[in-house]
Amino acid sequence: MVSHQRSVLIVDGSSENREVLATALERRGCRILTASRPDRGLELARRHHPDVIVLDLEAGAASPEELCAPFAGQTEAALPRLVVLGSVRTGAKGPGAGEIVAKPYHYAPLIRKIEELLDAAGSGHARCA
Repeated sequence: MVSHQRSVLIVDGSSENREVLATALERRGCRILTASRPDRGLELARRHHPDVIVLDLEAGAASPEELCAPFAGQTEAALPRLVVLGSVRTGAKGPGAGEIVAKPYHYAPLIRKIEELLDAAGSGHARCA
């Protein structure tokens, strides 16, 4: 069976947050895409169809619904899983809606949550090791 490298899109205005998450997930074998602005994140999501999207609501104007809009109409199994980071707990609705992580957060539990979503996103695929 051909294995699929899991991919994670990180949309966060903080270069430090992007770097820490990217480094930790790359060490686990994931392919990482990063964007500092939601418009760039939307472009990357459309082009690369990541397995998981990590969206910091403070990164800009895009909502979880806007970032997941390109995937509307896809089967549940084909949708990216979404982790929303924010200082206020808001409900993420729409395709791929996943987990909400309140700020401030710790990296280790966030990375575990991303790995859980990667596992759930494609049981037939290789997970980040």
